[in-house]
Amino acid sequence: MAERPEDLNLPNAVVVRIIKDALPEGVNVSKEARLAISKAASVFVLYATSCSKNFAVKNKRKTINAQDVLSAMEDMEFEQFIEPLQQCQEAFRLEKSEKKKDKAPKPAPAAPEIIEDSDKDVEEVSDEDDTAAGQLKSADFEITLNNDTSESSP
Repeated sequence: MAERPEDLNLPNAVVVRIIKDALPEGVNVSKEARLAISKAASVFVLYATSCSKNFAVKNKRKTINAQDVLSAMEDMEFEQFIEPLQQCQEAFRLEKSEKKKDKAPKPAPAAPEIIEDSDKDVEEVSDEDDTAAGQLKSADFEITLNNDTSESSP
């Protein structure tokens, strides 16, 4: 838990950025007004968290989830925030799933096919790439092996 009451306040830089984004260009806010808004926002967040925790405890959970926050908004009589919060939640889920798709590992290329020649001196290896990705269709490699054991090295 916080050691001092000030530790429970939201960061001033974040509050100032939110204030600037909410107001039209050219509007100035005094230092005292920024401080008051910061304290009010901190109290609101703490109260919403406490109400959300109560819903989680009622459902025998230790973790607050999104539905607990939405229920808390209704309980606190902030119903006008429920729909925008649901829209933000849906947008967050879509963004998260898109990032997950982008981060998913790409399928490994097919294992090379080894074709052995009858006299065991030459192996032909074929490596086929994924044509759906617009890469080369195939490439052939020839590897010569020296299996002659009759010669001995000095």
